[in-house]
Amino acid sequence: MIGNMATPGKASQLFLVLFSLLIGLPVVEALDMGDALALLLGMVLSCIGFCVCLGLYARKRNEEL
Repeated sequence: MIGNMATPGKASQLFLVLFSLLIGLPVVEALDMGDALALLLGMVLSCIGFCVCLGLYARKRNEEL
C-alpha cells in the first residue's frame, strides 16, 4: 500500500515547477476587493473540487460505488 504513494522527490519537483511558473507571471499592478474575492473563491472551489475527486477515487478504489 505504501509503495503506491508518491515519493517525496516527485512532490518536491512538482512544487518547484509550479513555483517557477508563478515567478514567471507578471506582477499585478493593483489588487482591489473584487480581485481578492475572486481569487479566494477560486481557491476554495478548487480545494473542494480536489477533495470531491479524491473521495470519488477512494470510493471507486474500495468498490463502494
